[in-house]
Amino acid sequence: MTSFADTALCFTDAPNATPLHIVRAADYAAWSAEQPQRMRQWLTSTQHRGDAGTIAWLPAEMGVAVLAVVGSDALYAAGDLPFRLPAGDYRADTLTDSSADLTVLGWGLGAYRYTRYKAAERAPARLLVPTSCNASMLRDQLDATALVRDLINAPASDMLPEQLAAAATTLAKEFGASCNVIVGDDLLAQNFPTIHAVGRASANAPRLIDLNWGKASDPRVTLVGKGVCFDSGGLDIKPSTGMRLMKKDMGGAAHVLGVARLVMSQQLPVCLRVLVPAVENAISGNAFRPGDIVRSRKGTTIEIDNTDAEGRLVLCDALALACETDPGLIIDFATLTGAARTALGTDVPALFSNDDALADGIIGAGRRVSDPVWRMPLHQPYRKMLDSRVADVANSSASPYAGAITAALFLEGFVKAGTPWAHFDLMAWNLSTSAGRPEGGEAMGLRAVYAHLADRFGR
Repeated sequence: MTSFADTALCFTDAPNATPLHIVRAADYAAWSAEQPQRMRQWLTSTQHRGDAGTIAWLPAEMGVAVLAVVGSDALYAAGDLPFRLPAGDYRADTLTDSSADLTVLGWGLGAYRYTRYKAAERAPARLLVPTSCNASMLRDQLDATALVRDLINAPASDMLPEQLAAAATTLAKEFGASCNVIVGDDLLAQNFPTIHAVGRASANAPRLIDLNWGKASDPRVTLVGKGVCFDSGGLDIKPSTGMRLMKKDMGGAAHVLGVARLVMSQQLPVCLRVLVPAVENAISGNAFRPGDIVRSRKGTTIEIDNTDAEGRLVLCDALALACETDPGLIIDFATLTGAARTALGTDVPALFSNDDALADGIIGAGRRVSDPVWRMPLHQPYRKMLDSRVADVANSSASPYAGAITAALFLEGFVKAGTPWAHFDLMAWNLSTSAGRPEGGEAMGLRAVYAHLADRFGR
């Protein structure tokens, strides 16, 4: 497999690499004061003031060819340089402080372009990875992020349940994992009725993807990802503006596969299970309807209040299955509600958890690796908003309030009491391009979760 990281970074010596200084704007005055007089004179004569986002070309005999003054964010400070600098290899020997790994990672994230259907206008500039950096981790983080972005960016025409299952199978083969896929009416035979109900109207049959890796004697970690490959809204059809980006509604599935890639590539000593209910929420004569009642795998009866609240339906069967093997923790990812985006915007994933230690661990790890998440409450009094007169629970509330919380409370009802569980409600998409974050599919919370798992289970 070709590593995306190799298109973004140079992991071996590059003797012809262009010397590059990367200086943060806040440090520019102190940095320039330490430079030889000739360089200071050059910068003064060219009226270079050290403003953030500026690049200065210097005579090669000064030992530095390019000076880039960047912002203060360690992760994304250099994220726009791969396409602002001419293609080629660059050496930044000044990257020696504790934030070097984040700066190099940000460069790599900014080098990403989705090129399956349209070739990039040019190759990105590559940065030589300093010897002080953790090259293995950088490579694996970039490849995991590229996997997430590639899966989300793919159009639904080429990323329906069949293709998502193929991607999971390919990943499993690469790392010696097993991958079982239950397809179509076999979901009913094996008691996954809510996954089948949501996906049965599509010409591409629904599936449950079940990837397993690691030693049975290691701590059991289960990841669950929402894999709605396209969401029309079902019979409660979305307007065209709401449907336009719904190829990204399998972003939760992409995330758990990305976390799995990172776990497996770093050989984290866990017994990993990844469950992805993969469906298309389509419309046809056998589509599930508002007012229908579906009995879940757990036995809970669910009244369908809204067919556009389908993500929680496919997740509830997968969560029930996850609990049957008593894992040490369960983490799910889902592009679940617009309410979470209203609360936190598009950049910050909402985190819900029934376990304070788990939530605090993820939040702290995210802070350390510059992958922020924000915890929201599982406010139990709101559970009554999901009451149904004719079933155990409704799949959505008629109230316009607390939509992200009620969705999380619905999912909590399918998690076995005492099982530590965390739920991510995320955008998985950049609405516009910024440094290190090209428009399109995005990994959010991936590095935070991996860092917590490494803290908790690493050797």
